[in-house]
Amino acid sequence: MKKPRAVFDTDQILEGDCVSHMNALPEGSIDLIFADPPYNLQLKGELFRPDHSAVDGVTEAWDKFHNLAEYDRFTRDWLGAAHRVLKDDGAIWVIGSYHNIFRVGAILQDLGFWILNDVIWRKANPMPNFRGRRFTNAHETMIWAAKREQSKYVFNYAAMKNLNEDLQMRSDWYLPLCSGSERLKTNGEKAHPTQKPEALLYRIILSSTRVGDVVLDPFFGTGTTGAVAKRLARHFIGIERDPEYLKLARARIAAEMVVPNPDAIVVTERKPEQRIPFGLVVERGWLRPGDLLYNRDRIHMAEVAADGSLSSQTLLGPCRGSIHRVGAAVQGAPACNGWLFWHFDSDSGSKPIDLLRQKIRAEATK
Repeated sequence: MKKPRAVFDTDQILEGDCVSHMNALPEGSIDLIFADPPYNLQLKGELFRPDHSAVDGVTEAWDKFHNLAEYDRFTRDWLGAAHRVLKDDGAIWVIGSYHNIFRVGAILQDLGFWILNDVIWRKANPMPNFRGRRFTNAHETMIWAAKREQSKYVFNYAAMKNLNEDLQMRSDWYLPLCSGSERLKTNGEKAHPTQKPEALLYRIILSSTRVGDVVLDPFFGTGTTGAVAKRLARHFIGIERDPEYLKLARARIAAEMVVPNPDAIVVTERKPEQRIPFGLVVERGWLRPGDLLYNRDRIHMAEVAADGSLSSQTLLGPCRGSIHRVGAAVQGAPACNGWLFWHFDSDSGSKPIDLLRQKIRAEATK
């Protein structure tokens, strides 16, 4: 039986410690968590460019930990609270660099999360390596994990394929850093040193939630997660300690427009069509052993066998096999969709054998 939805206020930003606030939320109330925790960069001082200007984001107080053990305790505390607040079928995305992501991954597994993917955000415009002693750090790693191994997590596969021009979405995402008008500034300076690009959150939220789901960000910063969630008609809860970031996030989200047409937000996942063997057509008697099939221009011909295979003569000699294999062989092609290639003669003229497959599928839905 599906658990009733927990009742609590959404679309709000909570100020203070993320562990305390998560522990105050109803257990099992969140659909998705996106977390961009401190990376624990472990730098002893400032980092400068060749022109002696300081690199942002390497001396922030919130990224300071005395040692790895302290960072691990911090990570275990917030991930434990995140595990409690997630629904049984919920999931989490955590982003990090080589400084912390491997420790985060181990603790995720220790707490019972089930890792689904590690996704690489490959930066189109990474910061150069100014010291020249290592490779340029051109990517960050994200871990996508379900609350438990048995979770029936959301994955909008078709939406990701559509977003990628009808190609299956890969686990390496080539996206630019946050820049231009999207980058929030205060007095002409970056308001937040590690503001994430909206395109990154757009892909995460679209792939892993449904309209109306609740997305929690325990390290809310300037509110990228909330802005994108609002744009996609999802609810959000943000938690942030810095009052200046809070102010910027609230203004940013208030300015975010709601899409006027709700239908534009809904993602419909296409169910895979039932696979139909060509042999079923022969078993039904709609085509009989010895019947001839042709391509649309009647250049190629094949004979139907009793077991649902075809036989034909090709330039390389006789060929027998599936409708797809023989279709490819007569054309000298690497592959062929035999259902669309082969035609049969009917009372109303030549028809693709795919009509017979669709007839079987239609019967199955009655």
